[in-house]
Amino acid sequence: MSPENWTWVTGFVLLGFPRSYILQSLLFLGLMVTYVVTAIGHLLIIGLSWTNRHLHTQMYFFLRHLSFLEMLLVSVVVPKMLVIILTGDHSISFASCILQSYLYFLLGTTDFFLLAVMSLDRYLAICRPLHYETLMSGRVCSQLVLASWLAGFLWVLCPTILMACLPFFGPSGIDHFFCDIWPLLRLSCGDTHLLELVAFVLSTSVFLGSLALTSVSYACILATVSRAPTAAERKKAFSTCTSHLTVVIIVYSSSIFLYIHMSDAQYTLLNKGASVLSCIITPLLNPFIFSLHNEKVKQVLRHALRWHRTMAVRDYEGHRKEILDEEINVCNF
Repeated sequence: MSPENWTWVTGFVLLGFPRSYILQSLLFLGLMVTYVVTAIGHLLIIGLSWTNRHLHTQMYFFLRHLSFLEMLLVSVVVPKMLVIILTGDHSISFASCILQSYLYFLLGTTDFFLLAVMSLDRYLAICRPLHYETLMSGRVCSQLVLASWLAGFLWVLCPTILMACLPFFGPSGIDHFFCDIWPLLRLSCGDTHLLELVAFVLSTSVFLGSLALTSVSYACILATVSRAPTAAERKKAFSTCTSHLTVVIIVYSSSIFLYIHMSDAQYTLLNKGASVLSCIITPLLNPFIFSLHNEKVKQVLRHALRWHRTMAVRDYEGHRKEILDEEINVCNF
């Protein structure tokens, strides 16, 4: 077809969904349950760490922002998937596709920076305990979180602008369940070498940089913990890191698959699996990881549940007493 007959693409079609009605129904149910549980889990962590004074520490300050970030991350992808399955309309406008891609990589990049900051926080808490409160003051924590968000915003801005300027004349089908940058690049009719180079350099630098900082922090933590005189002290010192370390392993393991080059069919399938793990499964697991591995969070949660149960019993008894008083007054009358 000659260039004069090309038609500018104003939208895309997401083709990464099963065609079977039964599979779509199961997928919709699974996504809905996953999204609700994820939202409740992260809101619970945010609410507990915000309202309970025992959790007003640096670690829970970062955890609160991590929960907020991952709740946004899953909200960028899953609601659109639910709408597509429910309505059967797999189309997405060009502007919405670019915006979804930008938000997804913005939040993912910020996640890397924030996890690196949390590893630095654990390093200072265990290896530099006498200077911890000074080095990790409330002002410093706020600046580190703000720097993580600002870095994520600027890191993804340039590739997104280059992507938005590329020509797309068809086909418009994306073999994915959201607007990932690599499937979009394959649909462009323009020269994508500059964008591929910029995206590769930026993604590799943030991945390796944050991984290096996290690895060095935990190497120092392990060296410090191993010098503890008793096994109980070593276990207590390292127990504050197990939740964060578990999340770090899951996040970085899923991201490593994106750098493995295979055939197109294998790469597409692997890319989908890594995307599901990073933007759906990991945000779902994180509230359980941070709560089940943390005695303080479980204690605060048990206290909150007991308080609500006590208040409910008091309200019930008070309401019952009012009814009895009314009945007595009617009988006396």
